This record gives sequence, structure tokens and C-alpha cells, in this order.
Amino acid sequence: MKGPILVGIAGGTGSGKTTVARRILASFDEEVICLDMDSYYCDLSHLPKEARRKVNFDHPDAFDTELFTEHLHRLSNGESIDKPVYSFSESVRTGETIAVRPAPIILVEGILVLADPSVRELLDAKIFVDADDDIRFIRRLQRDVAERGRSLDSVIQQYTGTVRPMHYSFVEPSKRYADVIIPRGGKNDIAIAMVVSDIEARLFRINGVEGLSNGNGDPARHRGDEKKDHGDHRQRSGDSDVSALTSDGAEVGEDL
Repeated sequence: MKGPILVGIAGGTGSGKTTVARRILASFDEEVICLDMDSYYCDLSHLPKEARRKVNFDHPDAFDTELFTEHLHRLSNGESIDKPVYSFSESVRTGETIAVRPAPIILVEGILVLADPSVRELLDAKIFVDADDDIRFIRRLQRDVAERGRSLDSVIQQYTGTVRPMHYSFVEPSKRYADVIIPRGGKNDIAIAMVVSDIEARLFRINGVEGLSNGNGDPARHRGDEKKDHGDHRQRSGDSDVSALTSDGAEVGEDL
């Protein structure tokens, strides 16, 4: 491997970043890893639990960006990392880690992936996943209640108090740095096919080997008459996502 391809996927909370990343993952027989920025929230174990609830988790200062960029550098240099495990219900690091090995394709996902220059400069391709505000809020509400043990009132209070204003202060402005903007997230078949094709072309240019993608979000197979399934060699580092992309700043319209 001459060097990994780092693909960044940003977008507001509930925009569909994870779905986009999963469809990219499903398109390749190559090893792919996902590094999610959510795992790099600062450890708040030094604060009482009630004080943790008042922290603005959508501000750049809520993330351990130094460790995040260090891990990206190490993966880019072919080194393995120990990704921290974060408890969203307790707002602390658990003390456990997940071993992540380098791979030809590294998907980097998070709401502020394109907002931070130190992260952005490491990316070979940059994607912004877009969705309507009401859809994003509903998805956020469902996730936080079902997966993170939050009450309905606390989710609404957090969304109106910090999530929404931080989105318009940091996330939405980072859209200008995207190579491609994907509306409708994982449902945008044309945009996903463009992303997959671009990654495949980059693999060929870097390694001189034709990529193993079918370009439609389905598990890839070797081209030609042989239909033998060579198995899933993808490497996962947790329930996160990441992505990256293609074109010259062209927005993929809904009418395509």
C-alpha cells in the first residue's frame, strides 16, 4: 500500500452521514476503516454528572482534536492506533480502546470534520451530507432517546439551546469546503455512485490496481465472468461513519 485515501464526511446531526458511509463500505472488497469523531469527545469524568449535561457537545472545544488528528496522522503513516471508547450516556471515556489498523481507504466522519483546518488538510476528498432541519431533528430525537438514554425534554432543550445554534455557527459554514454536497444522505444513489467511482479511481492512481467496486452500494465482486464471492475483508472500528468524495465542488441536485 503506497498510501491510504482519507475521505471525510461531514454534515449536521441526523443528516445521514452514517448511512452514506455504510453504503461506501458495502461497495468495496478492499479493506476500509471508519474513524468517527464522536469517539474523540473530551473525557468529562472530572465533572459531576449534572455538570456534564450542561456541556456544549456541538462546539469544537468539546472534542479532543489533538488526539483525533494524531491518530489520523498515524493511520496515514501505516501505524495502528487504539481508538478510545466513549460512553454517551455518562459523557466519559470508558477506559477501553478499540485497536484500529491502517487500511487503503479511511473514512473520517463527524459533524465538524470539515470545520477544523487541522483535520481538513489531511483529507483527500471531502463530502458534506445535507438534509432538512426537521428531518435531522427527528432523527436526533429518536437516536438520543433510544440509544443514549436521554429524555424527550432533555433532547429538545439541548437541540434548541446548543445543537441548532452550533450547527449554524460551525457545521453549516463548513459546507463551503466540501468537494461534493449530498442532499438526502444515503438515499441519493447517484451521489453515492459518484463517490464510489472516485475512490476507485484514486485507488488505481495510487496503487496501480483496479478497484473492486460495483459502484452501486452493493458488496463488490471481481469483474469478469467469475462470480465467486471473495468474502468481506472490510475492517470496522465501531458504529460510526465516514466518507469522502469526488467532483469539483459540484452539488448533486435532487433532480439528477
